[in-house]
Amino acid sequence: MHAVRIGVVGYGYWGPNLVRTLIDLPEVVLVVVAERDPARMQEIRDKHPQVEVVVSDHKQLLSMELDAVAVVTPPETHFSIVKEYLENGLDVFVEKPITTSADDAAQLVTLAEERGRVLMVGHIAEYHPTIRALKEIIDSGELGPIRYIDTVRAGLGLFHPSLNVIWDLAPHDISILIHLLGAAPTHASTSAIACVQDSVEDVAYSAFTFPNGVLAHSRLSWLDPLKMRRITVVGSDKMVVYDDLEPHEKLKIYDKHVTTVPKTDTFGDFQFAYHYGSVTSPYVEFEEPLRIECRHFAKCVIEGSQPMTDGRSGLRVVQVIEAAQESLRNQGSQVAVGSASSTVGARAIDVTNGTESPARGKTGALDHIKDNDRSVLGPPSHEVDLVDSNGGGAPGDRPEPVAW
Repeated sequence: MHAVRIGVVGYGYWGPNLVRTLIDLPEVVLVVVAERDPARMQEIRDKHPQVEVVVSDHKQLLSMELDAVAVVTPPETHFSIVKEYLENGLDVFVEKPITTSADDAAQLVTLAEERGRVLMVGHIAEYHPTIRALKEIIDSGELGPIRYIDTVRAGLGLFHPSLNVIWDLAPHDISILIHLLGAAPTHASTSAIACVQDSVEDVAYSAFTFPNGVLAHSRLSWLDPLKMRRITVVGSDKMVVYDDLEPHEKLKIYDKHVTTVPKTDTFGDFQFAYHYGSVTSPYVEFEEPLRIECRHFAKCVIEGSQPMTDGRSGLRVVQVIEAAQESLRNQGSQVAVGSASSTVGARAIDVTNGTESPARGKTGALDHIKDNDRSVLGPPSHEVDLVDSNGGGAPGDRPEPVAW
């Protein structure tokens, strides 16, 4: 089994983390990095002499006998770059969001499936060991039926001149919600405000309705004095809080719930029973999510298998964002997800099924995620914040394409 020959396109905000991680994987040979900025090109040469070639034109990667490329450029450039690589027979990893429109994402999904190529989207949170432990708790039924989920992703910045906070931060929480609940939301509603720049919303509140009746709420902000990365899951029997900024006990299970009691004619009788139990924090073995994600991509390229966060997963997330954006344009009214339907092949994608995946001519191979990618060799040398802002989006709408 030969090592996967990979090229990286983009060395801006998130690119250095990806380059560092790929270099460290024994199953990968990082052949080339494409970056237009001369200062960053020199930084690559100085920091990573292992990289064989540094170029300024991403098209040069097409002649380097690569197996795959990782695209880490601003999202408004994703469609054209990824399309070009897929058309030339390369497997592709692309950072989130996959594109800035569902129609473009659907085209890439169709192209990858027709060409038999691996298309993976960098929804890194789904590879986080604690997020996956949270999903196991939900799936086990320990919490009882899920009532609602609340997410908070806030801090001071990073501000963008044309990208709103929904396109920047929502892909994280939307992908997490779909992953945890096993389905995509059916409806979205959003309210947002532009506090610092005109027409670029920097604070947003979104509500998502899921087909099983679960309501999820998301608060996104670039304008908050405290950095917060928190998810609260409330079930009928127990509740869980995931705090990504906690150094050790990121996951806490609260044995708390409320039940109704039969009404009586006696004045003063309680109508509700409150249960207060213990708080436990399960041990979760930690490995850097980015390393798990990159190793998964390399394995999918080697085996020709379907990634856990494949193109259709990326498409579902973009469809939800588009519904949220449409709601924002309509003063927060509820919008059906996928109402502006995007098609893949001859049929529309059913975004209510978070696990839907068609036959691709490539075998599904996700079991190794649980077996191999959750193993722990010790604390990582770099713990990567799940919030990566690598650009893309537009004030209340799809951004205009730009050249890269």
